[in-house]
Amino acid sequence: MGSYLDARHHGGLWRVRIEDIDPRCIPGSADQILRTLEAFGLAWDGPLEIQSRRTGHYEAALERLRAAGVTFECTCSRSELAALGALTSRYPGLCRAGPRRDGPSATRLRIDAQRIFAFEDRFQGPFSAPGASLGDVVVRRRDGVFAYQLAVVVDDALQGITDVVRGADLLESTGWQLALQEALVLPRPRYGHLPLLTEPGGAKLAKRHHAVPLDPQRASAELFEVLALLGQSPPAALTGAPPPEVLAWASAHWRPEAFHGRREIALAPTTPP
Repeated sequence: MGSYLDARHHGGLWRVRIEDIDPRCIPGSADQILRTLEAFGLAWDGPLEIQSRRTGHYEAALERLRAAGVTFECTCSRSELAALGALTSRYPGLCRAGPRRDGPSATRLRIDAQRIFAFEDRFQGPFSAPGASLGDVVVRRRDGVFAYQLAVVVDDALQGITDVVRGADLLESTGWQLALQEALVLPRPRYGHLPLLTEPGGAKLAKRHHAVPLDPQRASAELFEVLALLGQSPPAALTGAPPPEVLAWASAHWRPEAFHGRREIALAPTTPP
């Protein structure tokens, strides 16, 4: 909702891209997402982009990276990296000098440890990601699937995206995307990372914590609630108004300064159903 309001407030276009290259994507989930957006009045502009139909673009970008000599093949398995604690921290560079064994390999982008990838986040303020803490990111997995980081960088450039507005859980990974943009000589969009709505204790919303899905039958009420959580102070007169009316008011009165610098907004405790 925040990305929609930001685009509408500035007279921009709001694009929707189905990022479905991960094999774990559940069949039918994309359709459900689109129907939910429609029910909440979040109408997108232009054609719907679907990543699984764009792999040729990712292959071409990967070949450009290889030709530039900024990638290497890595045969480390997830279990090996997990034992080193490298699944949640910087890759230790085990295969930088060449694969340690024969067999399937992932392709990684070499990240200069001396570099600092910095930018001004529109909602979070100045942010910097030292190359030494980022580590060499996977751009193509061992199973041949292209990684999210490469795919979104290529897609943003192909679609002419000027502003990326997304959740603060992706703030840390922006450094890898800046490195890929430089390596591929692609334009850098502006970034704005919105605060995440979390459980009262700070954890992400999840079924195991009794988080419930959006209810299209309560679209107006849930839109109103999100506006209030983002500090937009919707007037009481909007209570029960149809989604287009709520969104029209919110687009005209969009105030990102109300949540500037906040990465999380905790929901109030509720009684499980």
